[in-house]
Amino acid sequence: MPYPNILSPLSLGFTTLSNRIIMGSMHTNLEEQPDGFKRLAAFYAQRAAGGVGLIITGGVSPNSSGILAPKRAILASKKQIPEHKLVVDTVHQYPTKICLQILHAGRYGYHNKLVAPSALQGPIVPFTPHALDETEIEQQIEDFVNCAELSKLAGYDGVEIMGSEGYLINQFLCLHTNIRTDGWGGSFENRIRFPLEIVHRIRKRLGNNFIVIFRLSILDLVNDGNNIEEVIQLALALEKAGVNIINSGIGWHEARIPTIASVVPRAAFRSITAAVKQHINIPIVACNRINTPEVAEAILKNDEADMVSMARPFLADSHFVEKAKNDEAHTINTCIACNQACLDPIFKGKVASCLVNPRAAFETTLTFPPTVISKHIAVVGAGPAGAMFSIYASQRGHKVTLFEASEKLGGQLNLAANIPGKAEFKEFLRYLKVSINKNKVELKLNTLVNTAELNSFDEVVIATGTQAQKLDIPISEDANVLSYIDIIEQPQALGTKIAIVGSGGIAFDVVTKLTTPEIEHLSLNEQSDIFAKHWGIDLSNQIRGGKKDIPAVPQLTSNITMLQRSVRKPGTGLGQTTVWIHREEFKRKNIKTLTKIHYREVSAKGLALESRGKEFVLEADTVIICAGQKSDTSVDYQNLTIPYHHIGGAKQVKNLDAMLAIRQAAELASSI
Repeated sequence: MPYPNILSPLSLGFTTLSNRIIMGSMHTNLEEQPDGFKRLAAFYAQRAAGGVGLIITGGVSPNSSGILAPKRAILASKKQIPEHKLVVDTVHQYPTKICLQILHAGRYGYHNKLVAPSALQGPIVPFTPHALDETEIEQQIEDFVNCAELSKLAGYDGVEIMGSEGYLINQFLCLHTNIRTDGWGGSFENRIRFPLEIVHRIRKRLGNNFIVIFRLSILDLVNDGNNIEEVIQLALALEKAGVNIINSGIGWHEARIPTIASVVPRAAFRSITAAVKQHINIPIVACNRINTPEVAEAILKNDEADMVSMARPFLADSHFVEKAKNDEAHTINTCIACNQACLDPIFKGKVASCLVNPRAAFETTLTFPPTVISKHIAVVGAGPAGAMFSIYASQRGHKVTLFEASEKLGGQLNLAANIPGKAEFKEFLRYLKVSINKNKVELKLNTLVNTAELNSFDEVVIATGTQAQKLDIPISEDANVLSYIDIIEQPQALGTKIAIVGSGGIAFDVVTKLTTPEIEHLSLNEQSDIFAKHWGIDLSNQIRGGKKDIPAVPQLTSNITMLQRSVRKPGTGLGQTTVWIHREEFKRKNIKTLTKIHYREVSAKGLALESRGKEFVLEADTVIICAGQKSDTSVDYQNLTIPYHHIGGAKQVKNLDAMLAIRQAAELASSI
């Protein structure tokens, strides 16, 4: 067996999990869609078919006060059982177990009926919660138990009680949010009564032959959070109360420290899980930024946890476990932790999916059936759109020839992979190479194809991508002007004063490239230590909440100024769940920004500018152009005599990113 630890069964006494891998809870927003539970059943079934041992659903509220937002899923009455039973029965076609996560948002809900242990407004919502009285606390506990009972009637194998990430139970546990003076606040023994009562009463009503998982916040990352002694004390109490598995949670949602973004090293928090494991006898689960079988296997082999939880990796590849079991880890479509298609859409009320796998959560609507008529299709451009189209079309039975003018496939993915904090894109590039070979796509690198050659095919897909937009102003011969491609592909010595024209995603990448040290070559332990020091994390959790103070005064690392024509906040178009990380970094590195700029001239002295009626010269040794992109129009499609299609950057540049390009490729491949 290639990965004996993660693939070994786990006995819970009354039931056995087929392996040690959990598909962790994540909200897809499917529950809120028309025929959403049918789609949700198909989504989970794909992962069950792929061999995962246990699935934990997205959070479901036990009552109306606990929802995260209006119209979110609730399980509070028997009339709601049938839709859940559809999900459970579909999953149970396979050996996989499935548990319902019971999540009460507390003060994190985005509505005006919030409740919490204390009337303290959270920093991420505009509403102040109602402080629960003792009678209301008893009702909340009963609602948790009722939800668990209904889940058992629906056929779930168990429940996960969400006690981390800063939600209601976590709010009871910490002085940060619990300032009560009655029997539910004050001492730690009082503050932990709420979760312990929930567990005790679930066990009393449902018996022992039902999985109870508790998601325990082992590192809060907020002021006045719990320390390691309190975490261990609660873990022992939960074990005594009848919890079968402790799942670890890292960081509250309001914490201004990244915990799952790509800048977080793989398995960065496993040491704190290991510290808790030493004191308990029930299985504990490691989580956060575990995205390969090798990393997961090492955690269990080193006795740092008993199980591993991966959420987004199962968006990227539903058959993660099966591929690991078959010793085909190199074929896994690895999660790159970008958040672009999974977390960011949730905040816009859209269905979550995956940048590298657009079929995730769209299993019933985006399909790739075998083709009735096999065509010979030419694809021009092996960037993310062209490569993914070629893979999907070939899987359907088309014969595909993929032309690429450069010496390697991947297009601008190769640039992204060179940015510190985005090294995971190398995994996607590996997946593309392996999949193109596996699906027998004929790949022709270093090849410029002409119209006459293209007309010999049945159809053509133009995926030539984009070209860097040039700055349309006078530039003197002695000016040192570079494009973003120059900087990313071949880092070079620059002057002490750098001006960056543009403030979008590419400009942010360039600043990161110029100011962030590469740590990818270091061991995961070394990377974790550097990351923890940089963000003020006490991985031992001796400091309450595990949060250290970091210097408030920005540390000047370079004299960089970003320029933009608009008055919007720089990075406005970037994803909500990651842009704050960049802005925090830029603030600490003293990156300057100038808005509402009109460019007049670039010379050896710098940039002649006009802003708000004033003209001035911004001194700069080097000017880096990140002024946007334009479609590559090198293919003379007007002289094609066969059907043709444009996708990705060749089709549009407005709102373009890899996620959109790949989705266009998938949608075309499903219909061609």
